[in-house]
Amino acid sequence: MTEAVFPEGQSSQPAVDIGDVMQKLAEHKGCGTEGGSGKASCGSSAGPADMAPEIWEKVKNHPCYSEEAHHHYARMHVAVAPACNIQCNYCNRKYDCANESRPGVVSERLTPEQASKKVLAVASTIPQMTVLGIAGPGDPLANPGKTFETFRLISEVAPDIKLCLSTNGLALPDWVDEIAKYKVDHVTITINMVDPEIGQHIYPWIFWENKRLQGYEAAKILTERQLLGLEMLTERGILAKINSVMIPGINDKHLVEVNKAVKSRGAFLHNIMPLISAPEHGTVFGLNGQRGPTAQELKALQDECEGDMNMMRHCRQCRADAVGLLGEDRSAEFTTDKIMAMDVEYDAKGRKAYQQAVESERQAKVEAKKSELDGLEKAGDKKLLVAVATKGHGIINEHFGHAKEFQIYELSAKGAKFVGHRRVDLYCQGGYGEEDALDTVITAINDCHAVFVSKIGGCPKADLTAAGIEPVDQYAHEFIEQSALVWFKDYLAKLEAGEIVHVDRGDAAIRQGALLSQAS
Repeated sequence: MTEAVFPEGQSSQPAVDIGDVMQKLAEHKGCGTEGGSGKASCGSSAGPADMAPEIWEKVKNHPCYSEEAHHHYARMHVAVAPACNIQCNYCNRKYDCANESRPGVVSERLTPEQASKKVLAVASTIPQMTVLGIAGPGDPLANPGKTFETFRLISEVAPDIKLCLSTNGLALPDWVDEIAKYKVDHVTITINMVDPEIGQHIYPWIFWENKRLQGYEAAKILTERQLLGLEMLTERGILAKINSVMIPGINDKHLVEVNKAVKSRGAFLHNIMPLISAPEHGTVFGLNGQRGPTAQELKALQDECEGDMNMMRHCRQCRADAVGLLGEDRSAEFTTDKIMAMDVEYDAKGRKAYQQAVESERQAKVEAKKSELDGLEKAGDKKLLVAVATKGHGIINEHFGHAKEFQIYELSAKGAKFVGHRRVDLYCQGGYGEEDALDTVITAINDCHAVFVSKIGGCPKADLTAAGIEPVDQYAHEFIEQSALVWFKDYLAKLEAGEIVHVDRGDAAIRQGALLSQAS
């Protein structure tokens, strides 16, 4: 087994020592541009052999556009766009809300000048932060002045940072030229329907040409504008990611048609997300009892849409002011009061050196995975899921009791494939295990055959085993995919020898938005 390069504790806030960085580079000579199997997309870590070099440069260190990159690189959102031009039945924008982790929620609204300094402060503290996105809390293109002024300021002081925006698409065709002008190479459009009959049940109204429109007419204008904007982005070579919210009984079956429509218009990536509909969030769907999908329902739809389309499965449905690796939020470290008092010195060379070391680590992980692919043909058509506790870098480096989420991998004859994540309540609270919290963990990973952790206590180990989930702690601080495949081959050998019997697991629950107090 290959031990990972970065020690535990450095996954989210490493201290940058250029001497150490260069030593790691000398020890690991990979170029970091080769990936695993699959499409050249967020759903793979494919390199230049699988896509045009200019596309690879755009996605290789973008944590949202590359599943493999999200283990290593961080993003941040700045909340400079408060206004919105549509209303969604699944959205309730909240300001100064510290207890919810979902889109549309922020604790502070920023001016473009404040946002620019915050980006410098974060990038100087977190050298793996490569992407700046504007995602709200409203719609960036309903706030074009603030949005593009922020992009202008950041491009001047930190030209190495990638620029992104997320939009509902209503105003997108009017601003594509401006997006291209500021070299915003990544745009996310939320498209939940291409049929106004369905759309009118998702969107109560839109504000269009100084009028508030409702019903079928509003949904028809919205879908026409979204698809036109997508086509215009494609024509200019701007990568487009499509977000779709899966709403059982309303658009779940229809999203297959959405997938076909956006693929035909050049979308790079499709992200189908579960509806967040907890009543306490105050959304229309939450208050009327609209349920979200189960884990199996979501995965089945993602699998059906995958085909020739690149699918994103690692989305965390981030807040509009999120900071850090996907799955974590360090925004509390960078409040306006704190950053305005900071004397920030932007170390572009140090950031570049650190990221070069990360690329070497990525290459080592890819090679480690390749070494375990032989012998998987014994799996036949058998597939199973495993959960992993990790703090990042694609390493099993999190204690079971400290895990705020588990990453889910599907093991099969094709290898190890990342297929999602599950948020959970912390099991360890003040040094003691909480049995109620353990029940929520088991419910969240109930479809998994095993859970990989760096360490686990005797009581939760016994309870997991009783629930049919094998706790695995012998691969602490080693690469996830390589370790999972070693375990899978041992599992297959035990099946062949008759030592164990394969049992299909049940369904699992998707947590409705983790609390920030648990995710910070």
